[in-house]
Amino acid sequence: REGRGGGSGVPLAPRLASRSSVLREVTEDVTSLAGGGPRTMFALLGATTLVLVAGVPWMLPAAAGGTNLNSPQNVEVYIVDDTFILRWNRSSPSVRNVTFSADYQILENGAWLKLPGCQSVASTECNFSSVKLNVYEEIKLRIRAGEGNNTSPWRYVDSFTLFEKAQIGPPKVHLEAEDKAIIINISPPGTKDGGMWASDSSSFIYSLDIWKNSSSGERKTKTVYSRDKIYELSPETTYCLKVRARLLPRKTGVYSPVYCIKTAVENKLPPPENIQVDAKNQTYVLKWDYAQENVTFHAQWLHAYLKKIPGDNSGKWKQIPNCKNVRTTQCVFPKNTFHKGIYLIRVRASDGNTTSVWSHEEKFDTQLQITLFPPVITMKSTNNASLRVYISAPEESENKPVNHLYPLIYEIAFWENTSNAERKILEKRTDFTFPQLKPLTVYCVKARALIQDERWNKSSVFSDIVCEKTKPGNTSKTWLIAGVCAALFSIPVVIYVMKLLFRCISYVFFPSSKPPSTIDEYFSEQPLQNLLLFTSEELTERCFIIENTNTIAAVEETNQTDGEHKKYSSQTSQDSGNYSNEDESTGSKFSEEFLHQETE
Repeated sequence: REGRGGGSGVPLAPRLASRSSVLREVTEDVTSLAGGGPRTMFALLGATTLVLVAGVPWMLPAAAGGTNLNSPQNVEVYIVDDTFILRWNRSSPSVRNVTFSADYQILENGAWLKLPGCQSVASTECNFSSVKLNVYEEIKLRIRAGEGNNTSPWRYVDSFTLFEKAQIGPPKVHLEAEDKAIIINISPPGTKDGGMWASDSSSFIYSLDIWKNSSSGERKTKTVYSRDKIYELSPETTYCLKVRARLLPRKTGVYSPVYCIKTAVENKLPPPENIQVDAKNQTYVLKWDYAQENVTFHAQWLHAYLKKIPGDNSGKWKQIPNCKNVRTTQCVFPKNTFHKGIYLIRVRASDGNTTSVWSHEEKFDTQLQITLFPPVITMKSTNNASLRVYISAPEESENKPVNHLYPLIYEIAFWENTSNAERKILEKRTDFTFPQLKPLTVYCVKARALIQDERWNKSSVFSDIVCEKTKPGNTSKTWLIAGVCAALFSIPVVIYVMKLLFRCISYVFFPSSKPPSTIDEYFSEQPLQNLLLFTSEELTERCFIIENTNTIAAVEETNQTDGEHKKYSSQTSQDSGNYSNEDESTGSKFSEEFLHQETE
C-alpha cells in the first residue's frame, strides 16, 4: 500500500534497496537456522515467502520505471599472435552510461569466471590477453550490458579454442648487406614469452618476396629460414622485401612491412662456387670451383636443423677436418666426421688479409652419399617371340642390398642388335616381359638403378649389355604348317603337269617311226618323215584313195579274170597344194602293177 500510494515521500530506489537488504538478512537467518528442526524450518520458509511476496510489489515498479537494456550484438573474438580482443556492437546507441562486462567458462570446469580486462567497459571492445589460459582448451564467453543496477540478458559466444581463432601476425625482419647477397634475420611472430606459438616457433615456414627498388623490378618469391642468405644479387643495388610466416597445414600470416637495403661494393675476392660432396670408399671428397690462383680455402659445417631455430647461429659453425688453409680446390675428410643426418657446408677464399664472403651454403645428406652399383640383368627368350627380363638389385661394397633402405626404380634401355634406336622405360618391377617382338631377332638390354625420390638425384652407371634371340612366334609356325600343306598338295599337281608336258614334247619331237598298220602296208617303200621339220628340198608323194576296199576283197575271193579286174573304179587324188596329179597313163600303169601283185 505504501509503495502504491507513495505517501511516505521516500524515493523509490532507496526503498527498493532497503527491501533488498531485508531479503538478504532473512535469507541469512534461514541459512543459520536451518538446523532447528522441521517445524522451525517450515516456519522460517513461510515467513520468507511472505517477505518475498510482500517485496515483489516494491521491485516490479522499480523495474518498470527503469530503462530496458538489450544484449550486445555481433559479438566476435579476434586473436592475433598473443593479443586477444573481444568486440561487439551496442544494441541501443541512444542509451548513455552503459557499460559491458564479460565472463568466460572452461568447459571442463563448468564455472563462469569474470574475464580479466572486460569488466565494466564503456567501449565496444576489450583486451583479455592477460588471462592465463591453455590455448588448446575449449572455452565459452558471454557478455551483457549494464546501467546502474539494470542489466541486459547475457549474449553467449560459441565455444572455441584460442589456437583455432588465432591468426599469425607479421614477423620482424633485420637485414645485413653483402656485395652479392643479403643476410636476413627473422624473428618469429608473437611475443618472446607468449604462449600462442611457444611450441611452434621452430615450425614456421617463411615466404619472402624480393625485388629491385625500381619500377621494372621483377618480384621473386623464395622460402627461407629464420636466418638465411639471399644470393645472386647485384652489387650496389637497392633491394626491397617483405616476409610472412606460414604454419602448416593451413595457417598463413600477414606480410611484414616492406624493408629495403642497398648491397655493398663488390669484393675483390669472389666466393667459391659449385660446392659438392662425393663419397669415395671410407672418405668424403669436398670439391668447389674457383677461378683465381694462389689463394687458400677454409671449409665449415653446421647441422641443418639449427637453421630452423630462431636466433643467431653464426658461432655454431665447425671446422671440417683437413679442409683448413688448403691450396687446392678440394679436400678429403673421413666419413666418421658426420653421423647420419643433414648438414650445411660452406667455403670461403683468402689471400693474405683479404677474405671473400662465405659461399652458398650447400646441403649435404649423409644418407644420399652412397654408391649405387649397376644392377645385374638376366634375359630369357619365351614363346610368342617375347623376352623375359630379370633384374637383381645393386649392392654396396659390403655386399648388402640397398633396395630395402631406398626405394629403387630401374631405367631400361632396349634395342634391336642391328639397330641403334634405343627405347627407354622406367620399371619398379624386377621381373617383366617385352611382348610381341620380331621372331628370330636378336635384342639387347642394359639398365641402371635410380633412387626413387624427387629430391635425390642419385643413379648408378648402366649395367653390362645382355643380348638374346627371340624364338619363332605363332605366326612363323602357322606359315610353316601352311607351307608344308601347300607343298604336299602341289606335288601330285606338279607330277601330273610334268607328265602332260613330257607327252607333248615326245609327240612333237620324238614321234613314232612306224605309221599305223593300215597305212604302213601300202607305203612301205618310203619311211615316214616328220612333216613338222623343214628340209632343204620339198618332197612330193604319190597318194591314192582307195574308195572301196570291199571290191578288192571280192576280187581276191572269186579269182575273177583279168577283164573283170578292170571293173573297179579308181581315182587319183586331187592336188592339195603340195601334190599334183600324174597323167592317166602313169596312174593306169601303177594300178595294173598293183593289181598284178595282188593277183600273184
